Amino acid sequence: MFIINLTYKTKLEIIDFYIKEHTAFLDEQYKLGNFIISGRKTPRTGGIILCQVHNELELEKIIQKDPFKVNDLADYELIEFVPTKVFDEIKFSKLIFKINKQK
Repeated sequence: MFIINLTYKTKLEIIDFYIKEHTAFLDEQYKLGNFIISGRKTPRTGGIILCQVHNELELEKIIQKDPFKVNDLADYELIEFVPTKVFDEIKFSKLIFKINKQK
């Protein structure tokens, strides 16, 4: 699982110009089951995406399709992590979490 940390490299007016294309990209990734949570940072300097793609190379290929990446509007930091605990309500949702029960 990955946290994708986007940091804008340009003015918000330019980000807003591409936001519909970026949202369409996000929608596609949600439909494919790759992204499970996303949103803007506060203050609005970028965004965060929680992604359940398990391979960094596959994730990098996906990111190459993001209009923010295509137009060089944001930097992307990929943070891989292994979930070890999850809120009970989420366990019963449609989300697929592979919980690593380390001892």
